[in-house]
Order: sequence, then C-alpha cells, then structure tokens
Amino acid sequence: MLEALQLPFMQRALLAGLLVGGLASYLGVMVVQRRLSFLGDGLAHAAFAGVALGLLLHQEPLWVAIPFAVGVSLAITWVRERSSLSDDTAIGIFFAMSAALGVLFMSLRQGFAPDAVAYLFGSILTVTPTDLWVMGLVALGVAALLPLWPDWAYATFDRELALADRRPVLLHDYLLAALIALVVVVSVKVVGIVLMAAFIVIPAAIARLLSQTFAAMTLGAVGIGAFSVLPGLAAAYLFDIPAGSAIVLTQALFFLLALGLRRF
Repeated sequence: MLEALQLPFMQRALLAGLLVGGLASYLGVMVVQRRLSFLGDGLAHAAFAGVALGLLLHQEPLWVAIPFAVGVSLAITWVRERSSLSDDTAIGIFFAMSAALGVLFMSLRQGFAPDAVAYLFGSILTVTPTDLWVMGLVALGVAALLPLWPDWAYATFDRELALADRRPVLLHDYLLAALIALVVVVSVKVVGIVLMAAFIVIPAAIARLLSQTFAAMTLGAVGIGAFSVLPGLAAAYLFDIPAGSAIVLTQALFFLLALGLRRF
C-alpha cells in the first residue's frame, strides 16, 4: 500500500477521499439530526440527472450537474417550507422526478456512456487535478461558513425557538441545502451516485451513537468520515474491489462496532 501511494493517481484518490469524507460527514450531522437522511439520496439522483444532461449536451457533466442539483435542493427546501407536505414526501417527489429526467436524458444520448457508469458507481482512482481543485474550492466555501455553525445547531435542536429569537432560519435552510447539493455533486465521482447517501448518513450516525454533545458529534463525524477512507482504499487495493464500496463497507463496520459499544 505504501508503494501504491507513490503513484500520482493514488495520491489524488486519497486526497479526494479525505475531502469528500470530511465534507459529507460535517454536513451529514445536520442532515441526520434534522431527520432528513433521505435528502442524500434525493440530491444524488438530482446529480445523476445533471450529469446525464451534461453528457447529452456534450458539456462537462460537473458544470451542468452543480446548478441542476443546487436548483433541486432549493426547490425541495421551498416545498418543505411553503406546503404542508412532510419532509420525506417533498424529497421523494423530487427524487422520482430527477431519476426520471436522468433516464430520459440518457435515452436521448446516442451510444454507450462510460462516463455515466463512472458517476453512477464511483471511480475514485480516476479523479483528476481539476476535480481536486473543485473539491478544494467547495471545502474552502464550507470553511468560510463555519461561523454559522452555532446558528445551524440552534435551529437543528429548536427551530421554533430560533425563529422566535429572530435568527435567519429560513435563509440558513436554503444555504445549507445548497451546500449539501454542492458536496454531493463534487463527491459522486469518488463514491458514486448509488452510494453517496451512505457518506452523508453513516459517519454522522456513528458519531451520534458515541457523542454526548452536538459539537462532539460534529467533530467525531468528520474524523470518522475522513479516517474510513484509509482502510477502505487499502482494502480496495489489496483485494482488487471497487474503492467506493470498500469505503462504505468500512463505515458500515464502524457503525456495527459503535452500536456494540453503545449497547454494552
């Protein structure tokens, strides 16, 4: 494994995995605590529709998928805020619509699209320097918004009180939805659309089992999300298995261990 890390593509894969693991887990804490775990799947399928549209238009899929997924995330938030529909119903509607659009766009494209398969199932070993730059910019954006974490935490635990306290809860809801969409889009090439929701939910769920405070849960989730990339990549290299699934299975193993520790 140490020899493999001398290869540039393995170095890019490791850096991409660490960035994605940390970012997805940081935002995943808000998703899990607000009971919006289905949101990861919904936005992953929105990213799939955006990727398919980009391939159909012969454009770079990433640049088409970003505004598409962000638009869907804002629309989901708007429906949740403005209607009496439950959160999972609003997400489910846009989940189905995005999946249908993705299938439609792919059917209109002539010939086989290997790029689409890479986005569906992930291809961390093919991450390019451009992909890393985009992930880095998103990470900087998330870091710049760290001062908003106390307000996000406040609204997560007591939304009504935060509104009564004149906190900009609605604005933060839209901002958080857009950030989650950005992270999902830049992450799908690493772990794949099919497994993206696991990166958001599992590390946060593990941290919730083991943490006493929300701050500890956030830090723990980021650490677990980033650390799980190391054994996952090692297993993928040693056993010649897909890296995305190896990382998610590593996270699932950590979850079972955390569940056992919590129980006993």
